[in-house]
Amino acid sequence: MSWDLRTLDYFFRPDSVAVIGASSKPGKIGHETLRSLLMSGYSGKVYPVNPKASEILGLRSYPSLLDVPGPVDLAVITLPAGAVPEAMTECTRKGVRAVVIISGGFAEAGSQGRVLQEEVVRIAREAGIRIVGPNCIGIFDGHTRVDTSFQPHERMGRPGPGVAAFLSQSGTFGAAFLDWAAEDRLGVSKMVSLGNRADVDEADLISYLADDVDTQVIGVYIESFTRGRQLMESVRKATRAGKPVLVYMASRTDEGSRAAISHTGRMVARHEVASSALRQAGAMLVDSFGELYGAVKALAKQPPAAGRGVVMVTNGAGPCVMAADELALRGVPLARLSERTKGELRSRLPPHVQVGDFVIDLTGSARSRDYLEALEVIRDSEDAGILGVFVVFQDSPLEDDFTERLAEFDPGEKPLLVFAAGGRYTREKRSVLEASGIPTYDDVREFAAASLALWWTGRERLD
Repeated sequence: MSWDLRTLDYFFRPDSVAVIGASSKPGKIGHETLRSLLMSGYSGKVYPVNPKASEILGLRSYPSLLDVPGPVDLAVITLPAGAVPEAMTECTRKGVRAVVIISGGFAEAGSQGRVLQEEVVRIAREAGIRIVGPNCIGIFDGHTRVDTSFQPHERMGRPGPGVAAFLSQSGTFGAAFLDWAAEDRLGVSKMVSLGNRADVDEADLISYLADDVDTQVIGVYIESFTRGRQLMESVRKATRAGKPVLVYMASRTDEGSRAAISHTGRMVARHEVASSALRQAGAMLVDSFGELYGAVKALAKQPPAAGRGVVMVTNGAGPCVMAADELALRGVPLARLSERTKGELRSRLPPHVQVGDFVIDLTGSARSRDYLEALEVIRDSEDAGILGVFVVFQDSPLEDDFTERLAEFDPGEKPLLVFAAGGRYTREKRSVLEASGIPTYDDVREFAAASLALWWTGRERLD
């Protein structure tokens, strides 16, 4: 069936939302889903539906969706699986345009669940209703504040509005993405937990996001896909629109494939074939969820790299050796500083500093001004495209105010990334930098993936 993708607006920009199966008991999925809508700041009308309650969380509760006054754009169903077909029938009679089914117990649960899922889809398609789910946490929109997740605010952060979108076949990774994004001050346009993908899938959403004014970068966690041609077309559409698509594809082994089938009830394409097709369509593939998040964060917070590779400035060179390996393995070029640039660095830095082709080792004696002097020289040269700042915050010569001074540094048009590993003190310093718009990492593989995303995107735009 061919759908008008504009109908997906009802998931993200509804004027009204009904929670079918809303509960007055804290901890119940129906209660927490309703509470999420209210706490996240959604400004539309919200209707709890529960025949056993007259009021939930200060809102009048309705015994049936058909008793709700006025139209309902989006329904969120939290009922047991067996009750979902009847609820879907009520949605068709009410004129609902989009439905998120949080409930599990469908195709992922075996043959009986698959039959139930097919019945729900049949009812929806006859009425022209789109479905996200089942077996998911659903939708989060950083701008409209639609939030169907049942994770309490006390347990999972909600980020502010921004340009990063994330699509996931795993609700777990969807929750982690939102939590990390909130902590790192990474603004999010949309997060969609797809679950079983009984109807709406990645192909639909990537194509939709290609036209979405709020989205500039798209991250995707995939275990399997069935509409391969449509998915590749949607990736091409997004990349033509200047929106990078970054993908982590799991199910690399037979064991992972079997786990994916039990997770969402879908067969898995061969990893090598699927990865090759995605790359040919223009997607960038990464090797872990951490790399996916780190790369999306870099593209959302920093400009693409328009220059010649990575330069690393450090007060502890060990991680730079590891980073050089990881960058080289990914095909990211390392800078080759000219003799003129090296000479200027030596003239402005203490004599003990080691100036190499792509590593400036300030040594453990480094102070804030040493970092800033080195960064100014590299920023103003044509030898580097990405400024990598590797920091041992634990070193005593480095002043406490370094993070504030680095946050105020103007890197010009070059992206700036920070690597720093450590405990509480280091995490506090990283948080200051993240709040200022500088992405930080404590895993060199994630730093390398972020560098690859910036370099790859800049190269694509130059081409």
